[in-house]
Amino acid sequence: MRRSLGVKDGVAIAASSTAATTSIGIGMGTLAGYAGRQTPALLILAFLPILGIALSYARLNRSEPNCGNGYTWVGRSIGPWPGFLTGWVVTVGNVIFMAYTGAITGSVLLQFLNKLGAHAVFGVALDPNSTATSTVIGLAALVVVTLTAVTGVRSATRLQLWLLIFEYAVLLVFCAWGLLAGDQPFSFSWLNPFEIGSATSLAQGMVLAVFLYWGWDAAFTVNEETKSAGDAARGGLLALAVMLALFVFAAVSFQRVLGNGELVRNGPQALTFLGAHLAPEPWASLPLAALMCSAFASLQSSVIPTARGLLAMGRDRTLGPVWTKVSPRFGTPAVGTVLIMAIAAAVAVLALGIPQLNEMILAAVNSIGLVVSLYYGLTALACALRFRADLRAGPRAALTGVVIPATSGLLLFGLGGYLAHHYATMSDHFEARPDNGWFMLLVPGLIIASGLAVAARAKWGRRSPYFVTGRGTDAEAIDLPRDHGAGPAAAPTEPAR
Repeated sequence: MRRSLGVKDGVAIAASSTAATTSIGIGMGTLAGYAGRQTPALLILAFLPILGIALSYARLNRSEPNCGNGYTWVGRSIGPWPGFLTGWVVTVGNVIFMAYTGAITGSVLLQFLNKLGAHAVFGVALDPNSTATSTVIGLAALVVVTLTAVTGVRSATRLQLWLLIFEYAVLLVFCAWGLLAGDQPFSFSWLNPFEIGSATSLAQGMVLAVFLYWGWDAAFTVNEETKSAGDAARGGLLALAVMLALFVFAAVSFQRVLGNGELVRNGPQALTFLGAHLAPEPWASLPLAALMCSAFASLQSSVIPTARGLLAMGRDRTLGPVWTKVSPRFGTPAVGTVLIMAIAAAVAVLALGIPQLNEMILAAVNSIGLVVSLYYGLTALACALRFRADLRAGPRAALTGVVIPATSGLLLFGLGGYLAHHYATMSDHFEARPDNGWFMLLVPGLIIASGLAVAARAKWGRRSPYFVTGRGTDAEAIDLPRDHGAGPAAAPTEPAR
C-alpha cells in the first residue's frame, strides 16, 4: 500500500472533504425546513461538537496510530464490547451508504447525460428516474472506484484530489456569483441560532447538520500508511475547517439568491436549481457535474476506510482472516476492498427485487444520525478516559484532552437520544416505511444487535484476544507498507494510557 500523500499534497483533505459538495447539494434545502434563514448559524453551531470529536481523534491518533481508529481506541479505553460495536456500526453504516449512494451517483450521471442530449443507448432509455437503470450505472461507478482503491492510496487520492479541485472550483464560482447577484437582502440574523423557531427545530436541525460533516475522519484510516502520525490529524482538522467555511459560504449564497420557500421546495435539488437560476445552459449544468463528481468521490472515500477498518478487525481476530490479506503487488487490503464493494453491490441489487430491503436501506439512511452520534460519541469519551490524568496537568491539557472531548461526546449522545425520542413519538403505530418513526428506530437497533451477536462470536467462538486486552495480539503482525523512501512511521508522541 502506498503511503498517503499527507497534508502538503492535499491527500487528507481529498480523503475527508470529497462529500462536501454532495452535502451542500442535498443539505441546504433540507436544513432550511428546520432552521429557516438561520441555516448558516445552525451549521456553525453543529461544527462545535464535531470540532471536539476531531480534537479527540487527533489526540488519540498521536498516541496510537491505527487504521481501526475508533474500534481500537474505544476498545482499549472503554472496553472491547463498545469498541467492537464502534467498528461494526461504522462498517455497516458505510456499506448501507455505498449501496444507497451508488444509485444516487447513477441517477446524477444519467441526469448529466440527458443534459448533454443522450437519452438512450442501444435502445435502453437513460432515465434518471428509473431505479434499476440508476443502480446499474451506480454499480459500474462502484467498480471503478474499487479498482482505484485496490491499486493504492496514492492513485486513489490523486483522483479524489482532481475531482475535489473541480467540485470546489464550480461551487466557489457559483456561490460567489450568487452572493454578488442575489436580490435577497443579507441579515446578520442569519448567524443567530437563537432566532430558530423552536427548540424542536433546533435539535432536529442540529442532528442533520452534524451528519453533513460526516466523513471528515476518513484521513485517520490511512494513518498507518503516512510518514508521520500527525499527517492524518492535521489533514482531518484542516478538512473540517475547509468544510465549515464552504458550508457557511454556500448557505449565505443560497439565501442571497433563493427565498426560504424556494429552498425548502427544491430540497435535494437546491444546488442544480441555483445553477439554473443564475446561468444559461451549458453553464447551468456545471453544478450538476460537480455533484456527479462529488457522489463518485464519496463512494471512493467510503470504500477505502471501510476496507482498512475491517483489516484492523481481522488482524485482531474479531473477524475472519480474509480481511487481512494484503496484496503483494499493491500493498493494499485488496481482497477486503473487493469484498466490501461486492457486499454493497449485492445489497443494492437485492433492494431492487425486495421492497422490504429497500425500505430498510431508506430507513437506515434517514436514521443514520443515530449511528454517527453513537460512534463519534464513544470515541470522544474514549479520549477523555484515556487522558484523564491531564486533569492534573494544567488547564490547557485538561481542556483539550478531557473536558472538550467529554462535552462533545455527551452532547452527541444527547442529540442521538433526542432523535430516538422523536422517532418513538412521531408515529402511533409500526409500519415498514422509511418515514415511520418506529421503523426508523428498528433499523439502527438491528445494526447494534447484529454487532453484539458478531462480537459474541468473536469472543467465545474465535476467542479473539481483543476481548481480553482491548487490542489483539496480531496488531503488529500485519503492516501496511509505505512508499519507498518514506521513512519509518513516526513513533507515538505520547505513551498509551
